This record gives sequence, structure tokens and C-alpha cells, in this order.
Amino acid sequence: MSAVTRIAREEWRLWLRSKVVIAAALIIAVLLAATSFLTIDRIASEQSQRLEQQIAAEQTFFAQPDRHPHRMVHYGHYAFRPPPPLAMFEPGVDAVTGQSIFLEGHRQNTAMFADTKAAADLGGFAALTPASLYQLLLPLLLIVLGHAMFLRERESGTLAVMLAQGQSGVTLAMGKAAALLGVIVIFMLPLIGVAAFSVSAGESALAAFTLVGGYFLYLCVWGAIVLAASVILKQRAVSLGVLIFAWLFAALIVPRFAINTSSAAIDAPGKIESDLVMLAEQRKLGDGHNAADPAFQQLQAQVLEEYEVETIEELPINWRGVVASYSEAELTDLLNSYTEERMGLEASQSRMFDLFGVASPTIAISSASRTLAGTDLATHHRFLREAETLRFDFVQALNQAHAEQLDYTVDINRSNDAASSQRARINAASWQVLNEFRFEPDSADERLARSGLTLGILLGWLIFAGGVVVFAARRVKI
Repeated sequence: MSAVTRIAREEWRLWLRSKVVIAAALIIAVLLAATSFLTIDRIASEQSQRLEQQIAAEQTFFAQPDRHPHRMVHYGHYAFRPPPPLAMFEPGVDAVTGQSIFLEGHRQNTAMFADTKAAADLGGFAALTPASLYQLLLPLLLIVLGHAMFLRERESGTLAVMLAQGQSGVTLAMGKAAALLGVIVIFMLPLIGVAAFSVSAGESALAAFTLVGGYFLYLCVWGAIVLAASVILKQRAVSLGVLIFAWLFAALIVPRFAINTSSAAIDAPGKIESDLVMLAEQRKLGDGHNAADPAFQQLQAQVLEEYEVETIEELPINWRGVVASYSEAELTDLLNSYTEERMGLEASQSRMFDLFGVASPTIAISSASRTLAGTDLATHHRFLREAETLRFDFVQALNQAHAEQLDYTVDINRSNDAASSQRARINAASWQVLNEFRFEPDSADERLARSGLTLGILLGWLIFAGGVVVFAARRVKI
């Protein structure tokens, strides 16, 4: 048996005799099991519910009776974003950004969510997820296990004996590292199980097991930090205090500072603020409900010239439908310009936040985790864009039906009486213009490419911390 193996085995023997260590490991194991079970159950339920809701919304839209086409524009439709399979481990930004949008003409509504219901369902575990346990509690367990690994040898006098027998400090450090690595491997097993389950649920194996690799890298970083403190520092209390402060700094202080700094450096106005700024520009576009609005005079002249007629009553198409279509296109261009600007600012904030991973491995793994799971901000932005495309397409298809299938004279007189209102309806077959909407996460290659920076930062952390351990171990003396 090699010296490294003997050292690791002895470390494990000591841990198994410690009630504190066993109690800490059991507490974390129970929390991990409970949160994993609850999160998997909740995500599976939400996946089926949102798919059923999407199908029901489409069927309800198609089943509408004969009516005025513009009524259907305002009747609207819903788009739902089902959680991806890996959301059972890393829910990401879902509770903050929302998962459903009501789509209607003339508006871009915000995403809606039911965070309160999720909190009620999960009770005291609402704020805990398997990902947060791996990010926050497992480093604490490594600190409890390893803060005195070298110091115990110093205090007992065995360090001097081992060095006198020709064992090097590096060999001793490798044995201690092997012991910590065994703990990390054991606690990686639940994540491997979740990853395998997500693959069976349709997730890409590349994304799932890259996520596993990312967390293994993260825990190895903390293992190296713990071991470095134990080698360098001379007192147990100091070692434990320094490591707890390092955990607080990396897991709590730096993320809060990063959020505040990113928000202050890149000011991203909210949707309400953007809507207020847009009001003046929207007025210039004209009111699409009023075909006589002066803003459409030039359009009217162009359409009359195109069809070679003198009045809008002579047009072979419904002028009100033409105005509705034109107005919707102009308004959508304006709305999209503000939306893209806001999303660009939010993405810049997110990228700046990710750069703080250089100061905190917890930030690096949390960013990589959300990206690989398909629950990051970029995925939410793509959901908004695809939902907007769906909205614009069906609204414009209804406006086209308004222009082509409804007579102008009948349209303008529809409010005269009940019979006129009945004549101003078109066949319900015209509602079959709605495209099927099934939102899927990005491909594994795209997610892996987006997470490359943060995974690279984690690798840099491991190289740095491992280098410190080797350097300090080489300088160990009696």
C-alpha cells in the first residue's frame, strides 16, 4: 500500500470516529435528499402542467366561434416555458423571470410567475435547491473535515516522525487530498443520479455530465483551499476562522457586491419605466383602431395609388384591416427596439456578474450551473423573443383576414344594431393561423459554449489553489 493511500485511510478512520463529522455529513445528506426529492417532484409536475396548459390554450383559441377578427386579436393567446430536465437540480432564474406570457395585439406583456405557490408547496425548503446545497453547504462540510488535517499531525508530533522517516510534505498533502477527494466523490453520487435521470427525461448527456464535471471541479477547488489553509496556518482556531471567513466572503459577500456593482455600473430600466418613455413615440405612430388618424394619410395615399382607386370605399380590401396591420408592424418595431435594448443591458449586467467569479468560485459555479441547466437569463431572453414572434405572426394573420375577408362598409357599420354586428363576423376557420409553440432549451453545444468562461475560471481557481498547496507542502519542516 502506498504512503498516499495509508495517509488517506488514516484520515478516514479519524473522521468516522468523530461524532461532529458524522452529524454534519448526515445533516447535509438529509437536506440534499429532501430538497432533491421535492424539487424533482415539483419540476416534473410543472413540466406536465405547462405542456397541458399550452395545448389547452391552443385548443381554446382554435375553438372560438365566428366573430370579428380584431376581437380575436384582443382575445389573445398564452405562451408557456416548461422547465428543462436539469431544472430539477438547478431551477435558475425561473422564479424571478416568470414562465408564461399573455400574448395580444398592440402590447408586449411581461412574463408571469407563481413564486408564492412554489413557496407554499415546498414549505421551509422553498429557498433551498440541490444546486444551492452543493454551492453553499458542501464547502462547509469540507471545511469541517479538513481545516485541521495538517495541524493535527503537527500537534500530535507525527509530522516530525513522518518527515524524519523520509516522507515529504508533498506526499502527506497528497494523502490528505486523496481523503478529501473521497468525500467529494461520495457526495457527487446524488448529482450523478440526478444527471442520469435528467438524461432519461430528454436532457442531453453532454450538458448533464458537463454540469456534474463543473460541480466536481468546484468542490475540488474548495478542497484545495481547505488543504492549503491547513498546511500554511499553525493553529486550528485560526485555520477554521480563516476558512469560515473565506466561505462567507465567496458565498455571501462577493455575490451581493457583484449584484450591486453590476446594477450600478449598467443601469437597466424596468419595463414600466421603458413603457413611460415609449408613450410619446407611440403617439406619433397613430392609433391603429382609428383608420382616420392623420398618421395614416401617407399610407392611405400609397394604398389608393397601388390599387388605382380614388376612395377607400373602392378598395378591394378592407382599409381598417390594412391600417391595423400597418400599425401593428410599426408598433412592434418600436416595442422590439426598446425590448432588445433592455435585454442587452440585462445581458451586460449578467456578464459583468460572471466576471466576479475571479473573486468567488461560488459565482463561477452558479453561473455555469444555470447556463448548463438551461435556466439562465439568456434562455429566458430567447423565450421572450420566440413568444414575441408567435404573437406578431398570429396578430398579423388575423389583421390580414380582417383586410381580406371582411367588407369595409359592413365593418364600419357593425355597431348599428345586432344584425350589423352579426354580419361583421368572419368564419372561425380563420383562427387556424396560430403556430404550435413548444419551447425547448438551447442545444448542449450552445450551453457549453456560453459556460466556457465560468468553467475556465473554475479551472483557474483549481490550478491556483492546487499550486499553493504544493508550494506550501514543499516548505513544510519539522
